[in-house]
Amino acid sequence: MTIKNRRDIVFILLSGIFITNAILAELIGGKLIQLGPFAMSIGVIPWPVVFLATDLINEYFGVQGVKRLTLLTIGLIAYCFIILFLAIQIPATGFSPVDDATFQKVFGQSLWIIVGSITAFALSQMIDVFTFWFFRARTGGKYLWLRATGSTMVSQLIDSIVIIGIAFWLPGKVKTSEFLQVAFSNYSYKFLIAVGMTPLIYLLHALIDRFLGKEESQRLIQEAARVSEKHPY
Repeated sequence: MTIKNRRDIVFILLSGIFITNAILAELIGGKLIQLGPFAMSIGVIPWPVVFLATDLINEYFGVQGVKRLTLLTIGLIAYCFIILFLAIQIPATGFSPVDDATFQKVFGQSLWIIVGSITAFALSQMIDVFTFWFFRARTGGKYLWLRATGSTMVSQLIDSIVIIGIAFWLPGKVKTSEFLQVAFSNYSYKFLIAVGMTPLIYLLHALIDRFLGKEESQRLIQEAARVSEKHPY
């Protein structure tokens, strides 16, 4: 297997993980759950995986890699919105185990989740990329945990407020006090998970280095840094 093939495999795997978990979060996000002291959307469960994928793509493929993947994911989420909207308009047959009211109740809410998420996702990804490279530039490429965890903490504060506001508060699904509670719970959960997953990003980083080879791995990281610092947006 050539070095180019290995590099492509890493990008495809990270992209697949990123896109799958982002779309999955949209589809299940209409359900609110209580997890210990936290009341939050169940859609936050797949998001830590998206954080990891974003940080690793940032590290090896730079700003341009994240931007391309973000735009692609936004397009796919919008596609899901269109299909769900059309599916809601088509009446169920009389013997369908899922009737129109049930389908509307579940996936109708998902439409608001998707509108909120596209807005929050685009905004938070821009902030994540900027913060990641801000920390990397200030630390000279050291302290992977700082740029990975720091960028997630900053970007997800914005994401939690925007998505819950659009998905639940604007359509009147929750009161203002409930909106603030759920947004705070979502962010607290993401904050704790981001800190707890720090060892995992080091493990995945090491596995990618081993798969690519140390020389190719460093070349990719240095190239990503060179291009990203020259074109940070």
